[in-house]
Amino acid sequence: MSAENNISAKSEKQQRVPTVGFIVNPIAGMGGAVGLKGTDGKEILSEAVKLGAMPVAPAKAETFLSELKQIETHVKLVVGAGSLGEDEAKAVGLTCTVMGEKKGETDAEDTRRTARMMADEHVSLLVFCGGDGTARDVLNAVDAKLPVLGVPTGVKMHSAVFAVNPQAAARVTAKFLQGDLTLHEAEVMDVDEKAFREGRLSAELYGYVLTPYEPHLIQANKLASPMTESELRNQAAIAIYVIEEMTPDVVYAVGPGTTTRTIADLLDAKKTLLGVDLFLGKKLVARDVNETQILEAIQGKAAKIIVTPIGGQGFVFGRGNQQLSQKVIRGVGLENVIVIATESKLRGLKSLRVDTGDLELDASIKKHGFRVVTDYKIERDVQVE
Repeated sequence: MSAENNISAKSEKQQRVPTVGFIVNPIAGMGGAVGLKGTDGKEILSEAVKLGAMPVAPAKAETFLSELKQIETHVKLVVGAGSLGEDEAKAVGLTCTVMGEKKGETDAEDTRRTARMMADEHVSLLVFCGGDGTARDVLNAVDAKLPVLGVPTGVKMHSAVFAVNPQAAARVTAKFLQGDLTLHEAEVMDVDEKAFREGRLSAELYGYVLTPYEPHLIQANKLASPMTESELRNQAAIAIYVIEEMTPDVVYAVGPGTTTRTIADLLDAKKTLLGVDLFLGKKLVARDVNETQILEAIQGKAAKIIVTPIGGQGFVFGRGNQQLSQKVIRGVGLENVIVIATESKLRGLKSLRVDTGDLELDASIKKHGFRVVTDYKIERDVQVE
């Protein structure tokens, strides 16, 4: 082979190296533990910071990138400048190409601008860290021009573009770049945060993006519980059983959902549909609490957590109830977590899932599993993936 042909062959080989575009929304998820149900808008972000919110996206971004290091010699990494991805790539020791200019504070337009730049570079896959709001920004920037994948780091994650956790996102990325996965259209959903904070769930479909298809590693859309007569009877039967087991000296942190709200309804208490409320025995003592308030309430006391998995997704922790944080779960103890779910909800789930942001805790939960209350005095063991 001539020198000229050899150079041409090397150039062609370099062009075939797949490129991963990577963008981080550094404030995604900050409103979760402090009970704000999102961080859309500067005013809400400011309030979250005042309440002691800490960034959660950078750590999850580093987890994803650390997993991606296993294939770093086979891919090219392109990242947003500064806190939009560059900082995390450098923290884990990955070589990367930086797009855009580093800024002290970033906003949604920075995400959109960086995504457009990556689309112009024809990256093989655009991976973003954020929630539904970030998914909307990516949708607005690239539409269906290139495949996208979300690393779940937000509070609201109703869209079907997210992997179940950062490690799963890295596995999906590797499988897609190796040609093992096809693409499908995935819904980008978002909720009205103002309504969400007022206890009203108003979700809207904003469009579709192309996402690698891997149903075991990518979450499905969130599904609402059907309000049929049999479903309502099932919820009531579960609630009656849980109430009979509640004792006066125990603090109960009751998570969001219609199934958990039925417990409060039968106790003639006004529970928040989308927040975490505290009961002392059978008496409601605090509504819509955050992580700090829960930790204060359970300190030195017997405590239990009552939660229901998200319909269609199966998440018990890590989606919409980040107030029930890793600190809260560890403080209460896995043996004191009560999971409740109607039979129809469980039939729609292959397993339960958790994404607390604490890898050791997630592993412990998966080993422990959950015994789920499905009807009056009926419980069954359900696997946690």
